Amino acid sequence: MKLDAAQLERVANQFRAFAEATRLAILQELKGGELSVSEIVDALPTSQANVSKQLKILHDAGIVTRRKQGTQVIYQISDPMVFELCGLVCGKLNRDAVKPAKIRF
Repeated sequence: MKLDAAQLERVANQFRAFAEATRLAILQELKGGELSVSEIVDALPTSQANVSKQLKILHDAGIVTRRKQGTQVIYQISDPMVFELCGLVCGKLNRDAVKPAKIRF
């Protein structure tokens, strides 16, 4: 069954959300469980403004969910299929590598 134009655009939007290294780093951090924005900032070599921007993109794409806890915003992965997808990509990169360096997400 072929997807219509609107469905293809939704698929493209999902893939766009994965197309930035900082967003992938955020997902790696969230793999261990929910984190506050400040915990994510502390774990990554980037600014709070950049982390917030990337989290908004991930949230808008439905990849992460958020909730308020006092003055903090807590993020978590909305669907663990994210890691299956990343695992498929990492597996392909490992197969394509001349000297496999075992890329893992």
